[in-house]
Amino acid sequence: MAQDLRHLFDEDQKDQHIKMSDGHEARLLQKLENELPKQQKSVTKFSFLNVAASVIVLLGLSYGAYQFFQVPTEVNDSIEVAKTELKTLGDVSPDLKKVEDYYLASINLELSKVELTSENKELFDGYIERLKELNDEYKTLTQELNENGPNDSTLDALIENLKYRLKLVMRLKDKLSEFNDDAFKQESI
Repeated sequence: MAQDLRHLFDEDQKDQHIKMSDGHEARLLQKLENELPKQQKSVTKFSFLNVAASVIVLLGLSYGAYQFFQVPTEVNDSIEVAKTELKTLGDVSPDLKKVEDYYLASINLELSKVELTSENKELFDGYIERLKELNDEYKTLTQELNENGPNDSTLDALIENLKYRLKLVMRLKDKLSEFNDDAFKQESI
């Protein structure tokens, strides 16, 4: 099966005397002429589509970059709101945050323990009104803290306000307890 390549080439040269049919070359050239203009039209159409696609991609990327690098108005609004938000006692120092959280949690806990009845509602409302006044004063002190910056007198006033509110709630709890004891004693008599 293995054949010598030299032998194959010698036989091929002998077969070269075979000629193509008459007009074969002319028909091949005619077919090429007919096909080449079609290919050129598709090439220009194809290049036009390439340019159009490139322009669309470029516009899309430009718009995307514009949207990415532009600061949205919502963020601008929230930045302005953040600038105007009031700092609290906890924003000044982590230790002061612990103090503020302790007092606020204690006030809320004691208020949740208070049993409100129709008999003690008037007493309770009076104490709640005073707590609202103290809360408003706390807000005023917080505004002062933001305007003047943290200083000892403002920080002390904020802490004293929290202490006073807790004492007021404890006093309310004691008064309600006394009120309930007196009501219980009068019922037992």
